[in-house]
Amino acid sequence: MRDVLGSGYRRSLVHLAWMCLFSSVPNGGAKVLEKTFEEWMRYRDECLRRMASEPYPAGLFCNRTFDMYACWPDGSPGTAVNVSCPFYLPWFEKVKHGLVSRRCGTDGQWVTVNGSQPWRDYSQCEEEMESTEEEEGARRLMVSFKVLYTVGYALSLLTLVSALLILTVFRKLRCTRNYIHANLFASFGLRATSVMVKDALLEKRWGMEVVQVADWEALLSHEAALGCRAAQVLMQYCILANHYWFLVEAVYLYKLLIGAVFSEKNYYRLYLYLGWGTPVVFVVPWMAAKYLKENAECWALNENMAYWWIIRIPILLASLINLLIFMRILKVILAKLRANQKGYADYKLRLAKATLTLIPLFGIHEVVFIFATDEQTTGILRYVKVFFTLFLNSFQGFLVAVLYCFANKEVKSEMKKKWQLWKLDHPALCCTQ
Repeated sequence: MRDVLGSGYRRSLVHLAWMCLFSSVPNGGAKVLEKTFEEWMRYRDECLRRMASEPYPAGLFCNRTFDMYACWPDGSPGTAVNVSCPFYLPWFEKVKHGLVSRRCGTDGQWVTVNGSQPWRDYSQCEEEMESTEEEEGARRLMVSFKVLYTVGYALSLLTLVSALLILTVFRKLRCTRNYIHANLFASFGLRATSVMVKDALLEKRWGMEVVQVADWEALLSHEAALGCRAAQVLMQYCILANHYWFLVEAVYLYKLLIGAVFSEKNYYRLYLYLGWGTPVVFVVPWMAAKYLKENAECWALNENMAYWWIIRIPILLASLINLLIFMRILKVILAKLRANQKGYADYKLRLAKATLTLIPLFGIHEVVFIFATDEQTTGILRYVKVFFTLFLNSFQGFLVAVLYCFANKEVKSEMKKKWQLWKLDHPALCCTQ
């Protein structure tokens, strides 16, 4: 079975699998592999039926056989046997007039290499070098994108965990405002974790040694993809949670700026429902559609883009609402500045500055590409979209943690106080002048 798809094709499985992570890249490698294996099974079955039905010749001859690559008829000793390139090859349309050949030895045995591997010449059945180089360039680009977003998510996860610890450990920082920040940090942290877990599962799955037909069947089975699908569902849920916790941040800031009188405790429960509950409303139907209609591989491919809109519409809706709130908040701030009102709580202005920085950044790539959908973008534009989407999404958690926590004056002041108290309690560990 080692030669079923060709050694070069098998070596590229891991890199093809990474291409499945990007919905912007069509015809993911896993789907191609699954289709190829199905066609190979059909080719094998037809070959076995044909071998069983045809009569055997008289005298010395090389036995008919299926060598896991092509179907061979009986061969005359000392001759070359030619058959058409097998139709299961993904690039069969390009090589359908080509031939693959084997030699039948004078002793009535097929010629082998190293005494065990069958010798064959399948040079006419290989894919053209030009298209292979193009795919190699796309593969290198996808690998570069993977390195980019892996660094981004790792850095984001580290800073988000640190920020969560700071907001939960220091009692003076415990308030509705920081609780909202903490939930936003948690959604980004879960998203980064789900992406890295899915990558690890893909690496393990597509990097396994495959020799027998049973190995391919296990590799492409639905059971083998359960872990990857679970990570995919968690990632989609966290993406939606990111957007709706940003919406919560925007709504909370707007209520502060317009001076609305409300019970923060009562509204905080509503914020929890909006941030963590709303994504469930859309993820569950998306899971049902995937399971019933596109239950293949890691659910990363979007053959029917209508199902992808189940996730896309709420994301675009949240981004547009964020931008509308941003414009409304800007109008309120400008009005207050014109009125030269004083006595305005300092933390509100700091919160406004951070949120006004984040809301446009959060929604800009969604709004810019709102009409440049995956099924409409091709060529360079598609790769540009993938690059900016991956870059903004992976480093966004880092930016959130920095602006809402590490660059926050209140947080820095509290950490400074704790540091001073720690030095007073541990004078022996501190250097004295």
